[in-house]
Amino acid sequence: MLFFWLVLLLLLGLFSYSAVKQSVGSMTRTPVWLLWLVIMLPTFVLTAWAVVRSAERPPLGLLLVLFLACPLLYWLLVQWGRQPAANPPLQDGALAQPNSTPLPPKPALRPIDKAEEATLQSCFPWSVYYLQNIEYRPQAMICRGQLRGSPTVAYETVRDNVRRHFGDRFLVIFQEGLQGKPVFALVPNPQVQATGTPDQRRHTRPGVALGLLLATLLTTTGAGAVMAGVTEADLQASPALVLQGLPYALALLLILGCHEMGHYLTARRYGMQATLPYFIPVPFFLGTFGAFIQLRSPVPHRRALFDVGIAGPIAGLVVTFPLLFWGLGQSTVVPLPETGSGLLSFEALNPNASLLLALLTKLALGQGLAANQALHLHPVAIAGCLGLVVTALNLMPVGQLDGGHIVHAMYGQRTGAAVGQIARLLVLLLALIHSELLIWAILLFFIPAVDEPALNDVSELDDRRDLLGLMALTLLVMIMLPVPAPLARLLF
Repeated sequence: MLFFWLVLLLLLGLFSYSAVKQSVGSMTRTPVWLLWLVIMLPTFVLTAWAVVRSAERPPLGLLLVLFLACPLLYWLLVQWGRQPAANPPLQDGALAQPNSTPLPPKPALRPIDKAEEATLQSCFPWSVYYLQNIEYRPQAMICRGQLRGSPTVAYETVRDNVRRHFGDRFLVIFQEGLQGKPVFALVPNPQVQATGTPDQRRHTRPGVALGLLLATLLTTTGAGAVMAGVTEADLQASPALVLQGLPYALALLLILGCHEMGHYLTARRYGMQATLPYFIPVPFFLGTFGAFIQLRSPVPHRRALFDVGIAGPIAGLVVTFPLLFWGLGQSTVVPLPETGSGLLSFEALNPNASLLLALLTKLALGQGLAANQALHLHPVAIAGCLGLVVTALNLMPVGQLDGGHIVHAMYGQRTGAAVGQIARLLVLLLALIHSELLIWAILLFFIPAVDEPALNDVSELDDRRDLLGLMALTLLVMIMLPVPAPLARLLF
C-alpha cells in the first residue's frame, strides 16, 4: 500500500513540476524547483502525516497554514523573481488591458506614422462613435469620443475597420472610462508573433490532461475505497478491494469533468483558445482538489464572459442532481450526532445543513428520514454532495470565479467588484455561525475582487441571461444557507 502511494506521489510530482514550468517558468527568475517545492509542500506534509499518524486527523491549524501560507508564498516568489516589463502599466482608472493570466507579456507598441494615424481616425465613423482625440500611452492608444449609437454596433464597426486596415496587429478594447463614457483602446496583440502572423500553436496539451486524469482516477479510487470501509489490512489481504472505490471516483470525475468541459466547449464556441480540463490529484482526503481550465485568449464580450462562466455550473449540476438523488436513496439512516454536522460530514450528514440538499433528500427518501436522524452517505452520494459544494464555491460572485464572471457580465466590472467585496464579508459573517465555512471565507480574501475585462466590456446582456444569472445566484444561496427551523419541521 505504501508503494502504491509513493508511485502516485511521484506521478503527481512530475506532472506538477511540468505544469509549474510551463505556466510561470518564462515569467519569473525564481527557480522552478523552488516554486514546485512550495506548491507541493501541503501534499508532502499531509502524506507524511497519513503514514506516521494515520489514526489522527490533521489539526485545523496545520491545514490553514498549508493551504493559505503556501499559495501566498508561491505568489510572492513568482512576483519577487518576475521579469521586468518592457513598458510601464497603463493607468486609466477602470480602463485596463484584457491580459488573461496565461497570455505572454505584451510587446511594445509599434509607433504609427501620420498616414496610419489618418487611417486609424477613419476607422471611427462619426455616426456610431465620434472620435475627438487619440492619446498615446506606452502600451496602448486611447481613443476618446462620444458614443452615438448602440455599444455593440459601435464596437463591431470599429473592430472590423481596424482589422481591415491593420490586420491582427492590434486588439480593440471598449470599456467604461473615468467619467462613465465608453473609451476605445488599441493594444498590441500578444498572440501575434514577430512575423506578424497569428500564433496557431495548440494550447490543449492533451498529454498533460490525460496524465492528470489517470493520476486523479487512481487517487480518488483509493479515497473511495477508504470511504467504503476498506482498511489497509483488507487491501493487503485482497488488493482487488480497492475497486470498491470506483463508484465514488467515477461519479466525482464525471461531475468535475462535465463542469470544466462546459467551460471549455463554450469558450471554443466563441473562438477562444483554452486548455483541456486539468485535474488535481492528491493521495489523501478526497483524492482530488478539483479541476480547472486555462483561457489562452481574451474574452470577446460580456455575453461570452457570462456564457463561459455559467456553462460550468449548469453542466456540472446536470450530472450532480441524478447522481446525488440516486446516492441519497442508497445511503443509511443513522442517529444525528449531538455535535451537529455539515456538508462535509459524510458519516452522519444532517440534510438541514443545506436548503437544496434538504429538498433533494426529501424527494429521495420521503418519510424515511426523521428530524433527529442523519445520513451515512453512499460513496456516490458523497460525490454528489461534493458536486454541490464545488458548484457553490465556484458560484461565489468574487473575482475570476464563475460567479465573479456572472455578476461582472450582468452589472459591469466596477459593480461586479463591489458585489465581490460584499460577498466576502457575508461569507465571513456566515462562518461565525457555521465554522466549516471559515476556510472558504479566508480563501475568498486571497482571490482578487476585480475580474479581468472583456474586449467589449460595455455592451450589456439580454433579459434572458440576466434572469439566468439571478437563478444561478439563487442556487448559490440555496446550497449555502441551512434550512430555517420552521421549514425543517415541515420537511422532516
